[in-house]
Amino acid sequence: MRRTLEPYLWLLFSGGGVVAALLLPVLVLLFGVLMPLGLLDWPTQAELAALLDPLLVRLALLVVVVLCLFHAAHRIRFTSEEVLGVARFDVAIAVLCYGAAVAGGVVAALLLF
Repeated sequence: MRRTLEPYLWLLFSGGGVVAALLLPVLVLLFGVLMPLGLLDWPTQAELAALLDPLLVRLALLVVVVLCLFHAAHRIRFTSEEVLGVARFDVAIAVLCYGAAVAGGVVAALLLF
């Protein structure tokens, strides 16, 4: 039997979906609604720097970003194959989508560390 990466990609997809469903609405509420309306004060640069100072916080943020990128890559891959009917280019689309997710994760790691 031939081994495939597909189960691991589905694991990253589901992990990213959970992270996106639990954390992104809170961030949108804070930074997209409450702060622009003036109900909460915007954090200063010093406060944000202090928040990102602990290594554990930066690692957690990196995990959130990477999982969300892989979730989006998986959705884009299968949506483009089904809607556009380009399933014959599955390998190329997979490499492009997941490669972009890996590149985004590397950029996020470089920015955080």
